[in-house]
Amino acid sequence: MSENSEKNINVLFAGIGGQGIIRASDMLTEAAFRMGYDVKKSELHGMSQRGGSVSSDVRFGKKVLSPMIPEHEVDYLVAVSSDQIEVCKPFLNEHTIIIRPEDLPEEDRNSKMINTAMLAKLNAYLKFPHDLWIQLIRENFKGEIAEQNIAIFQKTEQNSAQ
Repeated sequence: MSENSEKNINVLFAGIGGQGIIRASDMLTEAAFRMGYDVKKSELHGMSQRGGSVSSDVRFGKKVLSPMIPEHEVDYLVAVSSDQIEVCKPFLNEHTIIIRPEDLPEEDRNSKMINTAMLAKLNAYLKFPHDLWIQLIRENFKGEIAEQNIAIFQKTEQNSAQ
């Protein structure tokens, strides 16, 4: 990530209501803020209560002027639901890295913690400190749920490093 330090990083989270899109984008926003970046975030809930599309833009860098990612400027698409890739096409470009459920082990694709696993996949590119993510997971989840999220984050992180 250091070679892009002058360029803002644009991350688009997309999925279906109930998949933790907003929570994942909140965690990335907080991680980038704690790393010292200027951060802006926006979200579109759609018909999330009925399983509709949900998306969230997270932009961070030296100076971010707008929370909305312009067309063709997504650096990373975190598609928690693969059917949302087509919906997001106007924001993608030839360099966009798409992180999709198929990048996870099969047993994790239908997990309620898929959003945390996808954050670990994203972090393989961002390279934010491991301890920062563990701290954020503990702040966002409590008790056994926190421990389960830490376990899936670490498992995905290890698989991504191989």
